[in-house]
Amino acid sequence: MFQKMLKKEGFLVGFGELFLKSASVQKIFKKKLFSQIAFFLKKEKIKFSFLPKRERFFFEVEKKDQKRAISILKRIFGISFFAPSLFFEGKEKELLENISSFLKNNFKKIIKKNETFALRLKKEKNLLCSREKIIQEITKYVKRGVDLKRPKKEIFVELRKNYAFLYFKKIRGQGGLPLGSGGRVLNLISGGIDSPVAAFLMLKRGCESVWVHFHSFPLVSKSSILKVKELVKIFLNFQPSLFVYFCPLGRLQMKLRQIIPSKYLVVFYRKFMLRISKEIAKKENCLAIITGESLGQVSSQTLHNLKIIEKKINFPILRPLIEKDKEEIVKIAKKIKTFPISIQPQEDCCTLFTPKHSSAKANPETIKKLEKKIDFKKEIKEVLKETKREFFN
Repeated sequence: MFQKMLKKEGFLVGFGELFLKSASVQKIFKKKLFSQIAFFLKKEKIKFSFLPKRERFFFEVEKKDQKRAISILKRIFGISFFAPSLFFEGKEKELLENISSFLKNNFKKIIKKNETFALRLKKEKNLLCSREKIIQEITKYVKRGVDLKRPKKEIFVELRKNYAFLYFKKIRGQGGLPLGSGGRVLNLISGGIDSPVAAFLMLKRGCESVWVHFHSFPLVSKSSILKVKELVKIFLNFQPSLFVYFCPLGRLQMKLRQIIPSKYLVVFYRKFMLRISKEIAKKENCLAIITGESLGQVSSQTLHNLKIIEKKINFPILRPLIEKDKEEIVKIAKKIKTFPISIQPQEDCCTLFTPKHSSAKANPETIKKLEKKIDFKKEIKEVLKETKREFFN
């Protein structure tokens, strides 16, 4: 299909909001984006060569590997769109002749007889030929009807001084920012629907993830632990490796049950989770704690209780799902393929020893008095001593 004059065949990669950054920041972000793409291509043993071109990347990839490469590029953050593309090098006249020649020999395979097309041209300002002349030269052999508003097929040409890209469809990327550009965060992962979605949304903002999972084994089964390990497999499609802290809360929960009224147990569970997470976050050089809380979804997630739970934490807590309803969260969970795992039955540590109806508006004074009965530092130290840190890649 491809003619001799074509220098390279592979993928053009377009950036999104990266161009809102300064030139120095762009350079850093581009380096991180390249690192991610290169890592996952190498992981799948896909050979490639790389050409950075102003606001584009071009990866030369052999035809036999392009289907797998598409699957990889679809899940990398920082890519606005990408396109299977042809790359031409040469002077302006040669570029136009080569693109025109390629279309002459191949347009019948690309655009069916009864289909219309439109040329989408992006050109450098200082080229010798006018926009009209370039369009005329490129399309002179394409014997198909033109429809600029609703064409059946599109031809994209990006023309620069010494090179050009030719492609026929854009594939939407994940968008967002390159992984690692937003710093490191600690995600609280329960194994349910919400927390993996929150973790995914932070990955999209360029934040490298460390996870912490609180469980009540051996008071309950290992189901939540096993679910988290299954979720890790999905997230390794988005980041190269992942550290997960498995924190046992069972012993602490037994103690709290003896001194805390049942309607306040979840509030105290969450208080301890955040304080323990803060210590882990500091150890891992994380800049924030991420939770999957959605305002008003359960009793511990009312504004009143959220304020009480995070009191004295003195550490950034981000809640990407705070304004989302359950349907919106489920939609994202299905899209990223965590939903089938998240809905599997599990014994959640937050439901252990709690009544059917916890307080949605805990009394601050009562909570303050109850806190005085607890040696937080000692209990946190005991939990961290039993915590296991596992590495996945």
